[in-house]
Amino acid sequence: MAIGHFIKEIGRGKEGARALSREQAADLFGQILDGFASDLEVGAFCLAMRIKGETTEEMCGFLDATQQRLTKIQICPTQPLRAPVVIPSYNGARKLPVLTPLLALLLAREGLPVVIHGTATEDKRVFTSEVLAALGIAAQTAIEPLILGKVFFYPTTVLHSGLQRLLDVRRVVNLRNPAHSLVKLMQPCEGPQLLVTSYTHPEYAESMEQVLRQMESCALLIRGTEGEAVADARRTPKMTRLLRGQSMPAVEHQAGTLTKLPDLPQSCDAQTTAAYIQAVLNGDSPIPQPIAQQVAQILELANCL
Repeated sequence: MAIGHFIKEIGRGKEGARALSREQAADLFGQILDGFASDLEVGAFCLAMRIKGETTEEMCGFLDATQQRLTKIQICPTQPLRAPVVIPSYNGARKLPVLTPLLALLLAREGLPVVIHGTATEDKRVFTSEVLAALGIAAQTAIEPLILGKVFFYPTTVLHSGLQRLLDVRRVVNLRNPAHSLVKLMQPCEGPQLLVTSYTHPEYAESMEQVLRQMESCALLIRGTEGEAVADARRTPKMTRLLRGQSMPAVEHQAGTLTKLPDLPQSCDAQTTAAYIQAVLNGDSPIPQPIAQQVAQILELANCL
């Protein structure tokens, strides 16, 4: 049980490194999640993959290992089966209010069970967990059955402590690693589920879509708002829709010059953002049109599951 031979393959530099098969990647990542790799080996893995970059097969293998180890979240057995919506939230806000909780609460208002999972990855951002806490939604401390029309927030460490360990490597080496992409693609629930996820840079759009196809996922993939999987309240992003890995017609982005901006909070702190979200839910402020359109697309996909 050692990952040294895998590091030898992926750590030969950008030109000399070799890609792993899906099975090899699952073996490697499984050993890391299970705690069999030393801190030195984990660091070597993270840096090697950062230089080489993950292939579609490797990311699918990493996901295979993760899915096998997660304690899956289930729908409450006394309620009608309805596929949950899963929203990863790992980027937070720097300049704009993080409206991922608004998206989740609008979906819950439509009767969907909604799972947000995430963790703080930097110290100088406002994260979804903080806004949810200001709205009175506490983080889960254990896996519980989902209830229709309710939002659940799961810290990553509750889903899998080994995955949290990998994410925390960034705080030491100041570089992303495969776990930061993986958490935006994993499916933590039992049975059919709809993943609402995002990419930060255009080059990730194609690679993430390829993985979602390979994993036969049901997903809505958008260009994120500062990386969050919620439509920019100012402009509708392109929305790529997949149903069991098959593409559906994409929703094109809003082009051209903006003639009117929504009335958003001037500050992105948790309390101000929570107050704005509550005003929207109460009908005192309008739902930003791009987010309303995103909700409509998610509901359409959810009805296909």
